[in-house]
Amino acid sequence: MANVQDVIMLFGDSITQAGWAAHGFGARLVNAYSRKLDVPNRGLAGYNTDCAIPVLEQQDQKHLPKVTLLVLWFGANDAVIQPFSKHIPLPKFIENLNYMVHLVHFPESPYYSPSTKIILITLPPVNTHQQGVKAAAAASKVAAVDVWTAIWNAASQDEQALSRYLSDGRTVTRQVVFEALMKTVAVEHPELHYEKLRRVFPAWNEVDWTNP
Repeated sequence: MANVQDVIMLFGDSITQAGWAAHGFGARLVNAYSRKLDVPNRGLAGYNTDCAIPVLEQQDQKHLPKVTLLVLWFGANDAVIQPFSKHIPLPKFIENLNYMVHLVHFPESPYYSPSTKIILITLPPVNTHQQGVKAAAAASKVAAVDVWTAIWNAASQDEQALSRYLSDGRTVTRQVVFEALMKTVAVEHPELHYEKLRRVFPAWNEVDWTNP
């Protein structure tokens, strides 16, 4: 059964790692794409983009399932205030995100995968690095999900209501990320929306029980 289904790869920091918690966006993705695409979670708590790049460079394309969609969500640690060691200045943060995209999309890269779509997710609610994600997406010509705007609108633009969506001021705990990501997929890569995909294996009532 290994590698039978293609995958949506989630790669990020602790916010991504928590994506499989109750109401997490990763858990919602697993359910929505059940029997269509697998959704491995490579969230690495505490990692910034400097730490993430060597991890991405260790991926052996020959022994991986086909990555149909790569979702990159970094910035929570990059954006910590100096002098904390995890801080990555904004220009370097943008450079790192662009490098990760280029690893996959640059033809001369050993990790080149032209069929892999990439979506970046903005950091809630740190404005500078949030804008950095948008800048990297624009420079690399990939889509970006504006999570902060989605959360702000979900909270009816009420600061007191933000706690329902941000458990510690930045960690998203509700389905708003899933919904925002799916809206972006529907617009940018509609062929990958779960409503457009067929099951890898037929439903039970489609099986020829005389010759399964």
